[in-house]
Amino acid sequence: MVSAIFLSGCSSTKSSELTKISVMEVTHSVFYAPQYIAITEGFFEEEGLEVELIDGKGADKVMASVLSDQVEIGFMGPEASIYVFNQGKDDYVVNFAQLTQRDGSFIVAREPNPNFTFEELRGKEILGGRKGGMPNMTLEYVLKQQGLVPGVDLNVRTDIQFGVMAGAFAGGEGDYTTLFEPTASLIEKEGRGFVVASVGEESGYIPYTAYSAKQSYIEENPEIIQKFTNAVYKGMLWVENHSAEEVAKSLQPHFIDADLDILVSVVERYRSIGAWAPNPVLTEEGLTRLQDVMIEAGELNARINYEDIVVTDFAEAAMNNIK
Repeated sequence: MVSAIFLSGCSSTKSSELTKISVMEVTHSVFYAPQYIAITEGFFEEEGLEVELIDGKGADKVMASVLSDQVEIGFMGPEASIYVFNQGKDDYVVNFAQLTQRDGSFIVAREPNPNFTFEELRGKEILGGRKGGMPNMTLEYVLKQQGLVPGVDLNVRTDIQFGVMAGAFAGGEGDYTTLFEPTASLIEKEGRGFVVASVGEESGYIPYTAYSAKQSYIEENPEIIQKFTNAVYKGMLWVENHSAEEVAKSLQPHFIDADLDILVSVVERYRSIGAWAPNPVLTEEGLTRLQDVMIEAGELNARINYEDIVVTDFAEAAMNNIK
């Protein structure tokens, strides 16, 4: 898959009439199904937008691109905006729409284990992702809930970027790894690893990924932010109201290496853990929970105010106007 593709869906709106915007996603995963559905089903075009979607391969890279005006909108964990706000930047990044409400990664073992318990991780090594990133912080949060202390009871590797962990694991690194879908299922199909647990199922509700933009961009382009949020919400509703097979078929153009049966099972897997938020409002309760996880991980010393990095006007307007 190329790193950037112009995606505008299937409506009849002429390309010359569309407003072009660049969006960088933290990684490319079925976990973000409503976003891709909004593209395939033409919801962005209905709102007058043409989206260039770029795989950033990490929240740190997405945030850097947003701050440097390489892209207009970033799609990543809200923890990145907390880090930036605490650095004291004048034109910081604000979250305007949430998409997922649980961790989307799965623990993958080298052998099938339908009776897996977290106690089996004791004394082992697991690839957890970048230190300070949501995948690793949520994993460590769950491990502690299960009575396992990272660095004491097991080794959690943070020296391998999340986007290359599948290859590292297949190459012999670690006893376990965490992977998003459809990568986890593709590894499973090849017999190189086997899903044994869902991190998100264990962690509970967390505002895991959201759309954000610089404060100045939002203030200067409220119509674009509203149209974008409208399209995303249409995608969320479409996923909610269609079968796993219908969702999988709409996802196929974005995951050409995954067979339809794998996409169906992945959609069912994410749906079963309640991965997708029911609406795009990032709640104060959610941000508080996120900061709990960050503090537990030792990545946050002082909490920030909800109003500093979250605006709900666009999400609420979308919900009021789209049924």
